[in-house]
Amino acid sequence: MIRVGITGAAGRMGSLILRGVVESEDMDIAGALEAPGHPSIGSDVGVIIGGGQRGVKISDTLESAFETADVIIDFTFPEATVKAARYAASAGKAMVIGTTGFTDGEIDEVRSCTQSIPIVMAPNMSIGVNVMFKVASLLTSLLGEDYDVEIVEAHHRLKKDAPSGTAMGLARAVAQARGEDIRDLARYERHGMIGPRPKGEIGIQTIRAGDIVGDHTVYFAGNNERIEITHRAHTRQNFAQGAIRAARWVQGKAPGMYSMMDVLGLEP
Repeated sequence: MIRVGITGAAGRMGSLILRGVVESEDMDIAGALEAPGHPSIGSDVGVIIGGGQRGVKISDTLESAFETADVIIDFTFPEATVKAARYAASAGKAMVIGTTGFTDGEIDEVRSCTQSIPIVMAPNMSIGVNVMFKVASLLTSLLGEDYDVEIVEAHHRLKKDAPSGTAMGLARAVAQARGEDIRDLARYERHGMIGPRPKGEIGIQTIRAGDIVGDHTVYFAGNNERIEITHRAHTRQNFAQGAIRAARWVQGKAPGMYSMMDVLGLEP
């Protein structure tokens, strides 16, 4: 039985993951965490998912929440994720991280923790999106630089980071397939007299509106044709299912940084 700890357990993603773990035959809830002062502190996790008592209460400290956990699943925000990763590294707990919006320095901090523990870190845990990463890379290699690449992403009005981690993941997949660094190619905004489009530029555009769960489209546009690949998330359930699959996979792995491509066996 894999014992799972969940950060942000009372949030939208945390509660979905919590329900998924409870419904899994090979997993058990080891602990649940929320920020100090959150109204759910002290509540049984069963209350969060609308079921019976589970005998595990939501805590406000990493140590009390995850003492007996094998794997910690984190979908919170970068500062909290870095703290959780430091704790996991010191306590020997594997991690699954779906948080986005990290600075380069924060990613480096998380990466340093993989010297002692295995971490699956991905901008999107959806199986479909990770297949899309693979397809975007393949199309880039097949079509070459004569095709302009544009990425458009849309999310709900409450999403804090932009562009989305998934859009950046798609852009990196394209850049890496070209043997380039996304930092040299990305164009996040166009306004005014911008002149002709530079060859090799990767446009990444953002929409924030309503309750859109998550839409991503990659355009490969040539002179006489274009290819569009689109992923639309209908609910957040697919992200939770992917995170739970990653938690199963990472348990017992050697220390290191892994991705959902590793989990799904999509790496070449």
